[in-house]
Amino acid sequence: MKFFLDLFLRSIRPSFRRVCICFFIFPVVAMAQVPSNDGWRLEDCISYAMEHNLQIKQRMIGQELASQNLLESRAAMLPSLNGNASHGYNWGRTIDRFTNEFATERVQFNNFYLSSSVYVFNGFRLVNTIQKNRMELMASRYDVDKMRDDIALNIATAYLSILFSLEQLENIRGQVEVTRQQLARTRQLVEAGTLARGSLFTIEAQYAAEERQLVEAENLVDLNYLSLAQLLDLPTAEGFRIIRPDLQLGERTPVLENPNDIYAYALEHQPGVKSAGIRLESAAKDVSIAKSYQSPSLAIQGSLGSGYSGASRQVKDVVLSGVDTLGFTLEPSPVPVGVPSFDYSFERIPFRDQIDQNNNTTLGIYLTIPIFNGFQARTAVNRARLNLLNAEYSLEIEKNRLYKEIQQSYADAMAALKRFRASEKSEAALEESFNYTEQRFNVGMVNSVEYNDAKNKLAQAESEVLQAKYEFVFRKTILDYYLGKPITLQ
Repeated sequence: MKFFLDLFLRSIRPSFRRVCICFFIFPVVAMAQVPSNDGWRLEDCISYAMEHNLQIKQRMIGQELASQNLLESRAAMLPSLNGNASHGYNWGRTIDRFTNEFATERVQFNNFYLSSSVYVFNGFRLVNTIQKNRMELMASRYDVDKMRDDIALNIATAYLSILFSLEQLENIRGQVEVTRQQLARTRQLVEAGTLARGSLFTIEAQYAAEERQLVEAENLVDLNYLSLAQLLDLPTAEGFRIIRPDLQLGERTPVLENPNDIYAYALEHQPGVKSAGIRLESAAKDVSIAKSYQSPSLAIQGSLGSGYSGASRQVKDVVLSGVDTLGFTLEPSPVPVGVPSFDYSFERIPFRDQIDQNNNTTLGIYLTIPIFNGFQARTAVNRARLNLLNAEYSLEIEKNRLYKEIQQSYADAMAALKRFRASEKSEAALEESFNYTEQRFNVGMVNSVEYNDAKNKLAQAESEVLQAKYEFVFRKTILDYYLGKPITLQ
């Protein structure tokens, strides 16, 4: 906002020197329809910017990211559930995990697992993370509000710059017209021999200087229109015009709130202060989160799994193949002792049967006690405490900035109002003086130098009136903004 304030204050100087204006560069968007046939009101400009400004959209994305972070931290309180499945082949000598036997042929294997875990206690890390992310979401919402307010003030500044340059342009056109008429009258008097030709040269020089001022004033109007169009992300300022409200201050002195009362209200409602306050609380939660890594943690974990192995076999068929002699009896005579022998045929255990047979379930409680971790936990706590201190300073800086800006705006508004009243009186007196000088010049009682001097003093007074008026309007707009009033010129 400081850039636009400097631009406004430069543009309202009485002399019309070339003004160096730097513009924001925004991506080009489609030209919007003019809200009315007469042009754009300040409210129309602000409303359009609130809907199309890309910086606001970026801040809103940041707000949505903060919302997702909060959702993630809340979901972390729930038990985790993960599934795992694998399929592969093994060649060469290996121990099959399901048969616990050596396998040398190609073996197909499958593994299936479900695992779940939940933290019972981890130093309140999850709870503090939820609270921190909730605060970050609130702060991001205030950041969006502050961005909207800053853009609205920037637009109001650019809008007032256009209004000032338009009124200044009208004044200069009036001065040029008066000088043109006086030039024609002087030329007639010189041709009639009533005035010396030197008076004509002086008036011609004055007319040329005022024409140059007129060109500069027209250029300033175009530049101010371009500045506002770029703020609105319009691709061009061609055809873009504003509605000129009635900004007459009147004879009654406008009532301004006490700056301390304005500050007290702004302290409770300004999004910048509220955002800094919430981020201070968020930094305090970061300290608690960092401390949780120094605390023991307790978790419950469980898993359910099964698998399949191509090496797992079962007996398919048994056939009696004969009798094998084991030996002979000793008494009274040798008799052979035999046992039957069998031939076995095998088959792979079906997939479904293995899945049923290989079920495995685990359940455990795991306690983790941090003993030494390279001072990581300690340095994390120290960093969090430093960030907390930095957040405290940021809040105080924001409060001080707010108070100073309110004080300065109030003092500038009162000074501008006093200068406006004094300039009005000076303008009225100088207008009478110029009218009297013009009458005397027409009858040859004063020369062209005195005439031009009176005219320039009147032009200077008119410029000072405009400058004081618009500076007061701008400062009052800022004070109204801090009081929570809509930014308007109505």
